[in-house]
Amino acid sequence: MPSFYEPLIILVLAIGIDLLLGEPPRHIHPTVWMGNVTAFLKSKIQIRGALREKLKGVLLVLVVIALFSLPTRLLLDVLSSGIGPIMYIIAGALIFKTTFAIKSMRDHVLPVVQALKEGSTDRARQLVQRVVRRDTSTLGERHLVSATVETIAEGTVDGITSPLFYFAILGVPGAVAYRAVNTLDSTVGYRDSEYMNIGWASAKLDTLLNFLPARITAMLMVLAAYILGEDWRNAWRILRRDSGKTESVNAGWPMSTMAGALNVQLEKLGHYVLGDDNEPLTPEHIVKALKIMHLTTLLFTAMLVLPLCVIVGWVV
Repeated sequence: MPSFYEPLIILVLAIGIDLLLGEPPRHIHPTVWMGNVTAFLKSKIQIRGALREKLKGVLLVLVVIALFSLPTRLLLDVLSSGIGPIMYIIAGALIFKTTFAIKSMRDHVLPVVQALKEGSTDRARQLVQRVVRRDTSTLGERHLVSATVETIAEGTVDGITSPLFYFAILGVPGAVAYRAVNTLDSTVGYRDSEYMNIGWASAKLDTLLNFLPARITAMLMVLAAYILGEDWRNAWRILRRDSGKTESVNAGWPMSTMAGALNVQLEKLGHYVLGDDNEPLTPEHIVKALKIMHLTTLLFTAMLVLPLCVIVGWVV
């Protein structure tokens, strides 16, 4: 049975690996494997009506979670009991790191800032398209900045704080299971005719798993805004006013908070408008959003994840 301090070491080591090295190559990245497995299994499911598709979607979720979280649990148990704590900690940190991405967000959005500052709107559109689902081919600078800031805000939850949260209470396998669900949602959780049934279970479970982390993260974003000298009062006001304006019951929380903290209006054309248009959106707001993301991550880790690791460290 792992000692209580081992989860803390795994946590610190995993974050250190992320900040220093970023993401592993795509061909060995578990999240890429999850997406490939999901796409393969989805292609094998015959369309035989809405109810059957939903039931098969539930099976798809269970299979993908099991395929990745159970081997993780088995590997870590073998390393812990058969080889020793050092290999257990190293393996746990390496696997856990693949479930969240801090450096990757920075690496993806700073080139957008540079492209916009150089006046290369076409290049910025190509870069933003890599991190959002919406079509960026006709977006101007304002909406390109908005899309990037929205991505940072929402990504703070599903890309960082949620996997940290589930690591804290369920260990490395819990973080892997969360990442599997989130990847399933990204792969089949669309609300169109092709995926609305097969992706129903994935979308619902992803919503459920992000429900609490999204709200805690938004609250800590207000605190981060205060510490950084941003408009924390407006962040709190816009959070309360606009958090329910998005289709997702979770995404609106961090995005509206970020809009308020930066005193800007974030808009996805035809879908939602968050915040007030007090300041024109500029590339500098992307940099400020990154700072809020980083400090929110630090606060979330220090105030929630570390205490939970100590309390339930035996689960890891």
